[in-house]
Amino acid sequence: MSTSVAIATMRAAILHGKEDVRVESIPVPEIGPGELLVRVRTALTCGTDVKVFRRGYHARMLQPPVLFGHELAGDVVDVGDGVTGFKAGNRVVAANSAPCEECFFCRRGQPNLCEDLLFNNGAYAEYIRIPARIVRSNTHHIPASLNYSDAALTEPLACALRAIEECNLRPGDTVAVMGLGPLGLMLVRLAREAMGARVIAIARRLEQLDRAILLGAHSGVLMGENTSSLIDEVKKETDGRGADVVIEAIGQPHTWELATRLARKGGTVNFFGGCPAGASVKLDTTLLHYSEITCKASFHHTPAYIRRALDFIIDGVVTSDQLVNHEEPLEQLPRVLHDLACHRNGHVKTAIIP
Repeated sequence: MSTSVAIATMRAAILHGKEDVRVESIPVPEIGPGELLVRVRTALTCGTDVKVFRRGYHARMLQPPVLFGHELAGDVVDVGDGVTGFKAGNRVVAANSAPCEECFFCRRGQPNLCEDLLFNNGAYAEYIRIPARIVRSNTHHIPASLNYSDAALTEPLACALRAIEECNLRPGDTVAVMGLGPLGLMLVRLAREAMGARVIAIARRLEQLDRAILLGAHSGVLMGENTSSLIDEVKKETDGRGADVVIEAIGQPHTWELATRLARKGGTVNFFGGCPAGASVKLDTTLLHYSEITCKASFHHTPAYIRRALDFIIDGVVTSDQLVNHEEPLEQLPRVLHDLACHRNGHVKTAIIP
C-alpha cells in the first residue's frame, strides 16, 4: 500500500440486513496497484439504496454485512502504483462499476451486461477505495465550476440517459413517465430538454407531479386505484391514441402491466424500474401482438454514458438544485433511509456529508 493518509480508522455505513444500517468505525481501506483512495465529500441517497435498505440485500451487488452507497464525488488523497492521470488533490467522480471489456457482451457493445461486471460500494463513508478497473474506465475529473453534489448525480443520470436514448424518442413524441422518484424526475428532464419530447408525468402524490412540472413535464396525472381512469387520462392527452413511449420507473409487476396499456399502437414500453427478485408479470398477448407494442428493459449504464452524463451536468441540463433538496451528516444516514423508505420526509435526494 502507498498511502499519505495518517488516519487509521474512518466512519462508514454498514448494511447488516433488512432495515439495519449502522454507522461504525472501520479501518481506512488499503489501496493496491492502479487504485485510488478518495475522500468522500458528498454521497447521495437513491431509490436503489432505499430498496436495498428495505430488503436487506441486493442480489447482484450486496450481501450483508457490507459497505453501502454508490453515488459519490470527492477528492483523491492517495494513488496506487501505476496510476496515471490522477494525483492527490484531484476532484473526481467515480462510477459504481466497470465492465471487463473482454467478454462476449463487452465485445458486442453491451458492456452493461458484462459477464464480469465489477461493482463498487461504500460511498457512505469518509473514504472509499476505487478499484483499478473503475479508475481506468469510469473515473473522471470534476471541473472547478462543478460542486460535489452535482458531480455525484453522474451515475444515476447515466442510467436515465441510456434508458431515454434506447426508446428512440423523436422531437415532438409524447413520453409517459410512470414513477417520479429521483430517476423518474431525471427521465422527465432528459425527455424534455435533451430529446424535445412532450412529457406526461404519472405519480401517486401531487408533490411529485409539481416537481415534474417544474422540471419540464407538460402535464401530470395522478395514479389512483382506478387504472381505467388513468388510461383514459393518458388517451385524452394523446388524441385517444396513447403515448409514443411509456417508461415504467416504479418497479412493480402491476405497473409493468399497466404500462403496456398506456402505449399507442406501434409504441414502445421501457421497463426501467426493476421488480423484486422472483416477480412475474402477466401481459395481454393480444394487445402486444395486434398493436405491435415493443417491450424492452434498460439496465444500468456504460462508461460511455457515464462520460456523457457528466457532460450534461456540466452543461447545466441536470443539476443538484433540481434534485437534491436536503443535506445530513453521515451519522444520520439510518434515520434518513428509514424516512425515505416510509415516504415521510418529502426529500427527493439527500446529500450525505461524511
